[in-house]
Amino acid sequence: MKHAAGTLLFIARFAILGLAVAFVVGLFWPGSGEHLRERFGLGAPAPSAAPANPPHPGSGPVSYADAVAAAAPSVVNIYANKIVTEQAVRMYDNPVLQQLFGGQPTTFQHREQTLGSGVIVSAQGQGYVLTNNHVIAHAADIQVLLYDGRIAKASLVGADEESDLAVLKIDASNLPVIRIAGQPLRPGDVVLAIGNPLGLNQTVTMGIVSAIGRQLNSSSAEDFIQTDAAINLGNSGGALVNAEGELVGINTLLIGKAAGAEGIGFAIPVTTAKKVLDQIIATGHVVRGWLGADYAFVPVAANSGLPAAARGAQVTAVYPGSPAALAGIRPRDILLRIGTDDILDPADLRRREAAIKPGSTVTVSGLRNGTPFHLEVTLVQRPAMSAGSMPDS
Repeated sequence: MKHAAGTLLFIARFAILGLAVAFVVGLFWPGSGEHLRERFGLGAPAPSAAPANPPHPGSGPVSYADAVAAAAPSVVNIYANKIVTEQAVRMYDNPVLQQLFGGQPTTFQHREQTLGSGVIVSAQGQGYVLTNNHVIAHAADIQVLLYDGRIAKASLVGADEESDLAVLKIDASNLPVIRIAGQPLRPGDVVLAIGNPLGLNQTVTMGIVSAIGRQLNSSSAEDFIQTDAAINLGNSGGALVNAEGELVGINTLLIGKAAGAEGIGFAIPVTTAKKVLDQIIATGHVVRGWLGADYAFVPVAANSGLPAAARGAQVTAVYPGSPAALAGIRPRDILLRIGTDDILDPADLRRREAAIKPGSTVTVSGLRNGTPFHLEVTLVQRPAMSAGSMPDS
């Protein structure tokens, strides 16, 4: 028993001595352990390297600086100078004459400057810039401040009041043209608004796409992108870009805090802006087809068993003498198809009729009191809508 205890004590002392020697050797000769293991073929396999950026579904980039760097040079500041005429009353210098005759009506003119933004959409001697119509409307002189500090005088190629878009032309070299997005937007996509808010020069704000296909005026073929990216006065006409710096829309308007809203801004989709741009460059104006009726969603009773959002559009009113009236379309008709296209909802019908060339004849199909009908309608050019031209209900 004593012999076994002595043996264990000897082994323990030897182990402690070995650990002490190993500590001293490791202290003065770092890496000696790995060297010896490799010398005798006892090296452990190296652990697999972890990926530098582990995948994380749904994660976004830490910075959007690359997207801004790609898009910002194509966004310009616009200064539109307008001559405004105002009514005034000129008072007499003599107090007695003032008391007897009062003031004398007169007019005076002064210069006003409107701030806005624009986007360079073509170069190589063309130099076209897209902006909002309300930024340059009635302007006597338009100046464009480029990203690199150059100033160019702009001429108006054409404007479209209904879509609130205008095309300017500047004469300058080495213009950076923005890239157009090829993928459709989805609610939840990250977007950046670039413009000249309140005269602060180029500013970037970030948000998401809150909704698409917004229509603020039921009688117009609007198709707005709604976003919570901050859009302020001066941002109008600027670029709404995606996370790659590609143009997805032209910033247009906001619903401010005066209306009890916050984070509700609107931009014109780049597909709509491109169509307007092409027509203005080609002809100087935009032509839209028109049926001559107003529409609403198809009413569906709660206990009908039908889907809540039935396809098609219900006619609510027909303009006298319009193509719809001449073809025999009546209020309360349900329109289901125009030409070869199915109608999804009233906004979809507005966009489809606007895209048809005036003078074209199409077949409109629908239901009247549950009975199918097919009518031939020859569309005309959409007139300017005014408060006085109300349809028959």
